[in-house]
Amino acid sequence: MIATLVPLQSVALALVALLAPAVVLARDPLRMIIVNGLYGLVLVLLFVIYGAPDVSLSMLVVSTVAYPFIVLIAIARVRARRGEKEDE
Repeated sequence: MIATLVPLQSVALALVALLAPAVVLARDPLRMIIVNGLYGLVLVLLFVIYGAPDVSLSMLVVSTVAYPFIVLIAIARVRARRGEKEDE
């Protein structure tokens, strides 16, 4: 069992290492949210592989639902306020 987990752990760690800079290097906020969601899913996979299902469930809710939802609402409100100021 342990011999089969080591390659899976290596792949998951490599994905985390590749996606972390992708989140930082994304300039567009919407693209950053999408990449951050993918990064969160990879972290959930990593936590499941390492045997932390409680942490992975929390991370799943926060990284794929709550955080993107709040950031998208904030972006929409800022853009709406900019539109109101331009109309005046």
